[in-house]
Amino acid sequence: MREKVLVIDDDDKITSMLRRSLAFEGYTVFTANHGMDGLKQILEHEPNIVILDVMMPQLDGWEVVRRIREGGSEVPVLMLTAKDEVADRVKGLDLGADDYLVKPFALEELLARIRVMLRRKSSEKSEQATNRLHYQDIFMDLDTREVYRGGQLVELTTKEFELLHLFLQNPRRVLSRDIIMEKIWGYDYSGESNVLEVYIALLRQKTEEHGHKRIIQTVRGAGYVLRGES
Repeated sequence: MREKVLVIDDDDKITSMLRRSLAFEGYTVFTANHGMDGLKQILEHEPNIVILDVMMPQLDGWEVVRRIREGGSEVPVLMLTAKDEVADRVKGLDLGADDYLVKPFALEELLARIRVMLRRKSSEKSEQATNRLHYQDIFMDLDTREVYRGGQLVELTTKEFELLHLFLQNPRRVLSRDIIMEKIWGYDYSGESNVLEVYIALLRQKTEEHGHKRIIQTVRGAGYVLRGES
């Protein structure tokens, strides 16, 4: 899917040049020649990145980026300005801009910064995705360490959380007792120890509250598996 770039600049020569150049690089390009139209197009097109001029009539770039962030959008914003002053750059960054480029600029540098910002955003999304696990109706958030089943919070101890985390990383895969003990406790218990069985029972009790079906199954002679009952 082609990534979408929105250019907000009241200079027709700039917007025309960027439209042609960015389209040539394979981007889908939208343009706006004033701030209000730019804000409208952000809602309409949901661009992957915004190139925003600072000096515009009525609604300047600083006000535009402020409204973008106040509206909850995390779209990367690259600000363009004719002023090469530290105070102006700091103001834009404090308001929520991600990068700054002073006019006149080299097209190659602009394209490079766009690529970097898009890669960074893609990496952030990937990291966020890996911090959330789910299987069927069980959801785990690794950042908040919260677990939900069927939309209801499941209160777990540290070891119970780690045990469920291991299962969620390996859904439908049978995990032997030895593997689980090594991953969760880090060393071998004696053959008579039933610590794992105790924690499996506790985890089942908590995840099966409110009438939920068993999702941690025993595979005789092999171990345990996270799998809904057939």
